[in-house]
Amino acid sequence: MAIKLSNRTKLIKPSPTLSLSAKATQMRQAGIDVVNFGVGEPDFNTPEYIKAAAHKAIDANFTRYTANAGIIELREAICAKLERENGLSYSPKDILVSPGAKASILNVLIAVCDTDDQVLIPVPYWVTYPYQTMMADAVPVYIPTDVEDGYKILPAALEEAIEDSPCAKVLILNSPSNPTGAVYSRDELEAIAAICIKNDILIISDEIYERLVYDDVKHVSIASISPEAKEHTVIVNGVSKAYAMTGWRLGYAAGPTHIINAAGRVQEHTTSCVNSITQKACVTALNEEDDSIENMRKEFWMRRDYLFDMLMKIPHVVCKKPQGAFYIMPDISWYLQNNNQGIKKASQFCDLLLEKYHVAMVDGGAFGLKGTVRFSYANSMENISKGVTRFSEFLKEISS
Repeated sequence: MAIKLSNRTKLIKPSPTLSLSAKATQMRQAGIDVVNFGVGEPDFNTPEYIKAAAHKAIDANFTRYTANAGIIELREAICAKLERENGLSYSPKDILVSPGAKASILNVLIAVCDTDDQVLIPVPYWVTYPYQTMMADAVPVYIPTDVEDGYKILPAALEEAIEDSPCAKVLILNSPSNPTGAVYSRDELEAIAAICIKNDILIISDEIYERLVYDDVKHVSIASISPEAKEHTVIVNGVSKAYAMTGWRLGYAAGPTHIINAAGRVQEHTTSCVNSITQKACVTALNEEDDSIENMRKEFWMRRDYLFDMLMKIPHVVCKKPQGAFYIMPDISWYLQNNNQGIKKASQFCDLLLEKYHVAMVDGGAFGLKGTVRFSYANSMENISKGVTRFSEFLKEISS
């Protein structure tokens, strides 16, 4: 007799981005030329100065358990970074270092949510937010957005969601956003902060893409809006995206001491401390940055412009130009309503595109937004050109 699984795990589905990446990898191993727009990680190598710090830590035999919350040098470096780049003052006791920003978010959700508490999540959202909410025994409440508003929540929509959600406790805010690349302005954040303060809502501010902004856009942390906003915010960040360190697995949370302490107790009985070598390398990453991080940002900027311009040349594709991160999310609804293949859903579209034209991308329904697909331009210019050309040819074929 098979052991019955928990009700919690029955609600959790595999990550579509990881599943797609695995399928694309299998096809490549079989000799198929696949252009993968699905993966959400930089295609650059980790900068040399960071790798050198890791080698130094290994040579010094810094290979044992560390303090659960992270080594003091790293937490001090994070505090210095938050002061220098965000105008925020924290002490090391307000910092929890975790094995990835994903773990940081889950630790905080478990620390603050009781059964049936409600977590407000703007749509579209990163695929993991709803499932982590359920893992914390809380209930996701989705707040709709519109392409005309740049896929950003309006104050009226936030207030309505809170009024309709008597157990609302947390708002998850992601700026710059995965999957749309939307970036909230200071004025927009001030309005959101005021509503959350009034209703005593905790903001989990996912700022993992903060360094990747373009044009004249500036990243603003909602915690910097006011002292009250800071007391109602836990910042989540890390080194994966801006520093090209996805495999190193390090994220962190910064927030009110009692929340960070509680999240730390959760971590003590799950993952415990982050890899010691990674921690040492990240001290150097934050304290001794060279020009490689800015060079990567500039390259992403050029790729964004190139990909957006190419997509805008395709008839009936509707697209909002992203301001940050490395994603573009075009609406392909016209093609779902006008095609000769019987395609009705973006998931079917993506399956056929991968099968026939060997282009991998994620169905926007995975992010809560039907009729869209997500491109990641963490890819070479050659692959972007090749992949969008195939995408355009596929659209012509199914609509002719």
